Amino acid sequence: MSFERILFVTVGGSHRPIVRAIDDLQPDFVCFICTDRDPASGQKGSRQQIEGTGNVIAEAHGGPLTLPNIPTQCGLKPEQYEVLLVEADNLDDISDKARTRITTLSEQHPGASLYADYTGGTKSMTAGLVLAAVDDPRVELTLVTGTRNTLLSVHDGSEALAPAEIDRIRLDRRMEPHLQAWHHHGYGEAAAGLQRIPTPRNSELRTRLLTARDLSRAFDAWDRFDHAGALQILQPYQARLGAHFGQGLTFLRLLADNAETNPRTEPARLLDLWLNAERRAARHRYDDAVARTYRLLEWTAQWILRRQAGIDTSNLQPEEIPSGFDIPPGRHGKRQAGLFLAWQLVRELGHGEPVHFMKAEETSLRGHLDARNVSILAHGYMPVRAEDWVPIQKWFSERFIPMLQAEVDTVGRPVLPRQLPTCLEDTIQALKNEPVPRESA
Repeated sequence: MSFERILFVTVGGSHRPIVRAIDDLQPDFVCFICTDRDPASGQKGSRQQIEGTGNVIAEAHGGPLTLPNIPTQCGLKPEQYEVLLVEADNLDDISDKARTRITTLSEQHPGASLYADYTGGTKSMTAGLVLAAVDDPRVELTLVTGTRNTLLSVHDGSEALAPAEIDRIRLDRRMEPHLQAWHHHGYGEAAAGLQRIPTPRNSELRTRLLTARDLSRAFDAWDRFDHAGALQILQPYQARLGAHFGQGLTFLRLLADNAETNPRTEPARLLDLWLNAERRAARHRYDDAVARTYRLLEWTAQWILRRQAGIDTSNLQPEEIPSGFDIPPGRHGKRQAGLFLAWQLVRELGHGEPVHFMKAEETSLRGHLDARNVSILAHGYMPVRAEDWVPIQKWFSERFIPMLQAEVDTVGRPVLPRQLPTCLEDTIQALKNEPVPRESA
């Protein structure tokens, strides 16, 4: 036998809402979630309202038993219902059993419409069925409600079956595991998970999901140095982003600009590379973080020499090499300066903060280079550990970045931008008026 409409319903003190739900839905099969006899008091459980013979139900609370069981009142045949026994106040037991039965019946009757009515039963029974139903998007959650003249019950005769508003709850529960990835800058992971969630029909919920997808994709692109791609995704939001991220968008536009025509773009990318290294460390990818700091050191020296002395470290001319430096041509006939040698050239040919930095920090710089060289991503075989990263991060934050920031200031970029966000909700709150984005491809 195949069922087209299946109802799961919790059974408690009153029969009225259950009878009303069955009359309105006209299900082919009903799973009554009931309690058995209480082991302490011996009081009969709610299964009596389903399986009891004769008159087992009172018309009014506390009155005489004048009505037959619920299946009889609703004209249900034995093959049209079952009793699922649960512990009255054991939420785990109730939700697990309800979830299992929902899955089993839905698999046995594919395509059937599933309904779960949580009006009756104990508070734990209600909560257990709701938890099971919320986790399964195939189930429509319902309740019997009506006009209330007290806080305890609705007015007799006013009862009506109504769908429960749970679309927002369901969407949030589906989004939450993916949004957790934001806490460690896992934007790509979040974007991939959010993309698998079906787009809601409700316009408000659709906006919520599409906004989360867009922001995740944008910050994933930014994290992969695809600044132009990130800017393109964020473009529809630029007029609505709040003050706390407005500076970030300005910085992103600078990163996406042409470094050959905008002198502020390359130094901005240096600062962005440091923030990227910190994000790798936040994800416990310390080898990746150290590799980025090595590139940052090298690139910074190259930028300073090019800017202050007009020197290209990849092709030094003999007349550009100061006295005391022996830099012979390499196998391609070019004289080149590696990282540490480039910083020695900064000390000799540069001016301002970089020169003071090199004179004061040369020994520390060499030590950090030695630590990098034993990394498995350099010339060694050992992974970088958290305790190895701590002094590197401290030195960069307290010594190197202030020097770099001071040098960047001279070309008009005075403030180190904020780190990329770790909470979607905070970022969404920055949207003064949320846009309604088009669905992502």
